[in-house]
Amino acid sequence: MFRILLILFLTVPLVEIVILIKIGKVIGAGYTIALVIGTAILGAALLRTQGISTLAKVQTNINRGQLPAIELIEGLILLISGVLLLTPGFFTDMFGFLALVPILRQRLAQTFFVNFMQNRINIKQTNTRTGNIIEGEHWDSDSK
Repeated sequence: MFRILLILFLTVPLVEIVILIKIGKVIGAGYTIALVIGTAILGAALLRTQGISTLAKVQTNINRGQLPAIELIEGLILLISGVLLLTPGFFTDMFGFLALVPILRQRLAQTFFVNFMQNRINIKQTNTRTGNIIEGEHWDSDSK
């Protein structure tokens, strides 16, 4: 896991720099900076509306007495999306904007939830299979 994070922390900024340089050469530095700031502002506005919508879904499920698990995972995805959108660059913005598409976000949240639950079930089944249960009776020989 550490290696994956290290690779991400090294490669993503390099990819961002390369993309920014290439776009800067085509449209100019000023327009590139304006575009980066514009995508951050647009992303923040979209993030706000999506966040409010997700919060409303959480409240609705709580009022119904249901666990809002999928909606909470969607909220986490929105949080990550916000971080990606506020990070300067087009590569991270692409993933941030994709996470703002409700259908994609819901699918991702459902997939994450199903995988999480399957892993928890598998762990519990493994723990119960490996447990040693010895049945027997005990008599105290000193008692009369």
